[in-house]
Amino acid sequence: MAKKIHVLLVEDDVFLSGIYQKKFEMEGYKVSLADNGEKAVVEIKNKKPDIMMLDILLPKLDGFAVLAKVKADSEVKDIPVILLTNLGQKDDVEKGLQMGAADYLIKAHFKPSEVVDKIKKVLHL
Repeated sequence: MAKKIHVLLVEDDVFLSGIYQKKFEMEGYKVSLADNGEKAVVEIKNKKPDIMMLDILLPKLDGFAVLAKVKADSEVKDIPVILLTNLGQKDDVEKGLQMGAADYLIKAHFKPSEVVDKIKKVLHL
């Protein structure tokens, strides 16, 4: 059997993170959670997931700061990061993609099933 895809979900909204976690697990993915930016940086180094879903508005360290730390760390810089956020300003989208995010999804525009499709696309599944 193929190894499970491991998703690190960084989301401080407990309700939303529960919805995404359930959806990812139904798809057969392994899910780790982090509810703030500092935890996200620790978790990505410790767990080395296949992909990270990253909110931008987070306590302790925002998503852009997390993305910068991940991309600056040779151990984890190649792990794809999809920004999953409510920040829909063109500047934010451009900033996220320029910083190395694999994709930028605005929560209000994507259902969890569509987010799963994006993960598959980014990981070439």
